[in-house]
Amino acid sequence: MPTTTRIMAEGTPSGRFVIDLGAVRENWRRLNARARGVDVAAVVKANAYGLGLERVAPELWQAGARRFYVARAEEGVAARALLPGAEIVVLAPALPDELEAARAAGLILTLNGPDDLEAWRADAAAHGRALRAALHIDTGMTRLGFDDAALSEVWSGLSPPEQAAVEEVSSHLACADTPDHPANQGQLIRFRNAAAALPSRLRRSLANSSGMFLGGDYLQTTARPGMALYGLNPTPDRPNPMRAAVRVEARILQRRKLRRAETVGYGATVSAPAGAVIATIAAGYADGLHRSLANGGVVFLGDRKASTLGRVSMDLIAIDVTDLPESIARPGAYAEIAGARQSIDDLAAAAGTIGYEILTGIGRRYARTYLDEAQ
Repeated sequence: MPTTTRIMAEGTPSGRFVIDLGAVRENWRRLNARARGVDVAAVVKANAYGLGLERVAPELWQAGARRFYVARAEEGVAARALLPGAEIVVLAPALPDELEAARAAGLILTLNGPDDLEAWRADAAAHGRALRAALHIDTGMTRLGFDDAALSEVWSGLSPPEQAAVEEVSSHLACADTPDHPANQGQLIRFRNAAAALPSRLRRSLANSSGMFLGGDYLQTTARPGMALYGLNPTPDRPNPMRAAVRVEARILQRRKLRRAETVGYGATVSAPAGAVIATIAAGYADGLHRSLANGGVVFLGDRKASTLGRVSMDLIAIDVTDLPESIARPGAYAEIAGARQSIDDLAAAAGTIGYEILTGIGRRYARTYLDEAQ
């Protein structure tokens, strides 16, 4: 029977960020099964969405991922040290002073516009060989990329050696988490029309996590899931098809019963009556608990819910434990901020944001503890 084993911990004991590596591997496998033969890569930018690149990237390699996407060249260099045999693609423009490191690490650069192209060409001239590259086209995000209508002209302007160095054409969906949004179909059409001018040997990559659930046409030849690997729901308003991969907990520092009515927290935005029992937990906006959770957020002690009281401060938040037994609401006990009873997506919804922001914002003060299922 599978058991769970703690295999690493770092940080301080005031809170813990528990990462289930088995769940991360399983999520990649679920997405790979869904893709039905399309190459499924892994996006590990932003320190693997806050879970820790050093621990997560090798697990994804073990699961079967062979192509990895990062945001910046420095992330690619870090990923290369962990994954000697992987294909590593840098999504954002690489600045001229980053090209030497990118070349040394064997990274694949994404060319997002004329400035990138010029720097890439200059580097190739200096070294006698162009770095491997992808062409990113803008099909409606209006953020990075060549104009899709100009792609044919861009391609024809490349020399044969430059064309040989390009191995992928990609774009990014703006509304994939809203399946019925007309922009999805519009971007798919624009992508197909633009990519038709390029050789069939090039990878075609359009689908992110949510894009993988829009239908087979969006998968193209290479899918780039990120958030779904880490347990966030790629299908909002429907049951999460992914396995939960993280748990966030903070310890109770103090429990006190009020002798008189008192206001709670900065700004005195809420009052608690005499007799109320208030616990203070070691969590605040420095740990990723958003200030917008004031007076309405919840945490869990065992299977019991406790509401937050007052504003979230940098390091602390008060919770109402009046109706909870002292045995579970005592100093030293852990309060679950996110986990089995409240997902990262649930917490994000309560804060008026998205799971990405919560997950990548969990502070370094919490002990990172990595779990794995016995194989």
